[in-house]
Amino acid sequence: MARPHPLPDRLIAHRLDAAFYRRATAVVAKQLIGKALLHRVDGQWLGGWIVETEAYLDRNDPASHAARGKTPSNASMFAGPGTLYVYPIHAKYCLNAVTQDEGQGAAVLVRAIEPIWGLDRMRQSRGHDDPKRLTRGPAMLCQALRIDRKDDGRCLVRDEALGVFDAPSQPPRRVRVTKRIGISKAQHRNLRFIDANSDYLSRKVQRTIAG
Repeated sequence: MARPHPLPDRLIAHRLDAAFYRRATAVVAKQLIGKALLHRVDGQWLGGWIVETEAYLDRNDPASHAARGKTPSNASMFAGPGTLYVYPIHAKYCLNAVTQDEGQGAAVLVRAIEPIWGLDRMRQSRGHDDPKRLTRGPAMLCQALRIDRKDDGRCLVRDEALGVFDAPSQPPRRVRVTKRIGISKAQHRNLRFIDANSDYLSRKVQRTIAG
């Protein structure tokens, strides 16, 4: 039986620090599964459990924004570990956690969460009542959590209203790895990590590799 979800205020003491993000990007992407992503808006915490991520590496990864080098639009991706990198896509937004050392240009895209906290506010933002339609894709996730381009460059490590948190009381997730999706380059790389038991993934997969 699943354990009850802790209140956000109970999670604050377990914020992930810079050392968590200052590691190989694929390792961070895998270990973010099951962590709590939280954003406080107008005094209310919005968020849920991370169930799907993708690792985007440095300049040697053709699918990564870092492949074209540092530009004004992707500068946050080259900032310190734990920086929030938010980029626009089709008039919507995607959020990433910067990894490795400053200047590397690597980050983890959070593709989906299981929505837990602030459901009413998320339903209003998304215009849907079904929890499974609130945050099952990177653009939906940003819309539900009220994150957009103005949040680019915020610090997941120090920002009092935004962060990723561990939950030691929660049961471990069954993590699986697949090829990345929704990209046109380097599709062969197994850099997408999922909670294999989750009903909130952006896309179901038939065949996975043990994580």
